[in-house]
Amino acid sequence: MTVTTVKLNNGVEIPRLGFGVFQVPEDETAAAVTAALQAGYRSVDTAAIYGNEAGVGRALAASGLPREELFITTKLWNTDQGHDAALRAFDASLARLGLDYVDLYLIHWPAPARDLYTDSWRALERLAREGRIRAAGVSNFQPAHLKRLMDGSDLVPAVNQIELHPGLQQAELRAFHAEHGIATEAWSPLAQGAVLGDPEITAIAARTGKSPAQVVLRWHLQLGNIVIPKSVTPARIRENLDVFDFELTDEDMASIATSDRGLRTGPNPDEFN
Repeated sequence: MTVTTVKLNNGVEIPRLGFGVFQVPEDETAAAVTAALQAGYRSVDTAAIYGNEAGVGRALAASGLPREELFITTKLWNTDQGHDAALRAFDASLARLGLDYVDLYLIHWPAPARDLYTDSWRALERLAREGRIRAAGVSNFQPAHLKRLMDGSDLVPAVNQIELHPGLQQAELRAFHAEHGIATEAWSPLAQGAVLGDPEITAIAARTGKSPAQVVLRWHLQLGNIVIPKSVTPARIRENLDVFDFELTDEDMASIATSDRGLRTGPNPDEFN
């Protein structure tokens, strides 16, 4: 299986499908990431708040894979926002990962009540200039947050990682991204399983001989999203990667479009701090 890539607005290429480790316990992380790397994943997404960066780092070190073949993402937590605090937090993440650089560093939430995300962005600009991150981005930012960043900086976020799945399709935000050259990356791409029983999705799965999860991941890819499904089960880890040998029809895509019902599995970015 060949995972295709997306070229970000600074020319860096990111695999369209990566492996997420949200809610994976630290003592299970190394095994899960090892299984993913063995299955063929080369992109791994973690965050300081997940508490498992060290487990990711152990798996990367043990894999024997060349660093340049890997794409590693981690994120700045809300309580570490601010210019100097963000630089310190990045150093701590890098040490836990055991790496010299990360491929993508994200501000995890705008945390608007803290009002520090523009200061944090200046820290990411510095890290990008220094070559310690290959790309700078954000997560859970709404259009107003993105506009404020771009108004005060020449560096446009390369990625906005957002909750996105058939139950929460974020069409307006995806259109904003497209207009400004920001790649859309989907977290909770399967809505933690909440959309897998939708009649539209199960019907397509029955017709194509794929699982509902594979249908949803294929839907993401055909929309142009980057996607980071999570699992600790080796068979499901492999299954989630096996989505490059079929295509959904225009009718399938239109059918899944009807599943949008504003379903959030996580916090509202305008309220979470």
